Amino acid sequence: MKRYKLLILCLCGLVNCQSPEPAKEEPLEDDAVLQDQFAGFWLGQCIANWTGLITEMDKIGNVGAVTTGDFYTREDWGGPDQPNIWSGDTISQISPVIDFVLLPPDTIWGADDDTDIEYIYQHLLYESDSLPLTGEQIREGWLRHIHPEEENYLWVSNQRALELMLEGVTPPATSDSSRNEHYAMIDAQLTTEIFGLFAPGNSKLAVELAYLPIRTSARYEAAEIAEFNVILYSLAAAEPRGKVARTQVQSMAEKARKHLTNGQYPAAMYDFVKGHYDRGTPWEATRDSVYQRYQVEQRDGYNITSQNIYCNGCFAAGINFAASLISLFYGEGDLKETIKIGALCGWDSDNPTATWGGMLGYMLGQEAVEATFGQALSDKFWIHRTRRGFANEGYDDFATMANKGVALRKRLANKK
Repeated sequence: MKRYKLLILCLCGLVNCQSPEPAKEEPLEDDAVLQDQFAGFWLGQCIANWTGLITEMDKIGNVGAVTTGDFYTREDWGGPDQPNIWSGDTISQISPVIDFVLLPPDTIWGADDDTDIEYIYQHLLYESDSLPLTGEQIREGWLRHIHPEEENYLWVSNQRALELMLEGVTPPATSDSSRNEHYAMIDAQLTTEIFGLFAPGNSKLAVELAYLPIRTSARYEAAEIAEFNVILYSLAAAEPRGKVARTQVQSMAEKARKHLTNGQYPAAMYDFVKGHYDRGTPWEATRDSVYQRYQVEQRDGYNITSQNIYCNGCFAAGINFAASLISLFYGEGDLKETIKIGALCGWDSDNPTATWGGMLGYMLGQEAVEATFGQALSDKFWIHRTRRGFANEGYDDFATMANKGVALRKRLANKK
């Protein structure tokens, strides 16, 4: 645990991780459950995000110029981390072993690209007089809160979208394939799920709220995958707080599957992974089959390999969607198991873990997430690790962040 505390001290660039307390809006008594759930979303997402970062890009297969050897298996959990595609012989600075990242109450979670854009969108929605957000509001918010030149923790399509915004382009034109060649990458999957939490059980409204944010950086199949995640979050938000059953996960996923277009690769990937799960195939064998079918054989219209993209499209929406489905199904609603499988599955492993960690964290609630790991955990968050322009030098906490989520739920409750 001590190494995680030192990690955050280093990442935050602070000598003392005690931060000024932001002003809080006390929740109403009847909001206590929702408050706990929104805080659970942020906590679950942070645990999963930072755990997945240990193995991010360690294993992407052996097709293309960059190769990484055999994929991880369940036996690698708790074992030594291996270098990723950028680090040479250097292992993760987060942890020398593959294990959960759990920060104690006297430390601060640092923002990352799996949490910071969602933080911005919630802030923009909360401050807006009208919903959904317009392209102009999104552009203005990005330019105000994202560093334009120095390290800004944006990658591929999000980075290209920012460059276009700096040139005066407004979403959704920032994902136009003639301007943004990275429109098929993963970016929108990790920045827009939160919109589903504001529209419990109302997937139509959830997709409407997320439509332009998704198309800030994604088009076509990549946009459809992001909408799948938003719909799952909307369905999860309508479930009662408590332990998540395997049947709940399957039922929600099957409902979200109806949004995927038959004949396109997201639907085919869903059916392929779900079929292996239903047959009892071990998750590692399913992952290996996904790699063979989609990166080696390029089946079902998924032709990333033939495009000769760096690292064989290891950031692509498709392959990471397939990997995320493996952790979703085989995790069976168990937060720990879902994060473990997501972290070991390969490719951009912090993204699927963060997505399902946030969803399951919401369904459980903050108190239950802490009980799952058997300890009190940090509820503080520093958005200025990656972003800029927020009050209190960027220091926040999950209670304050959850209050905003509850307020937005109320504003949208009667919107059809």
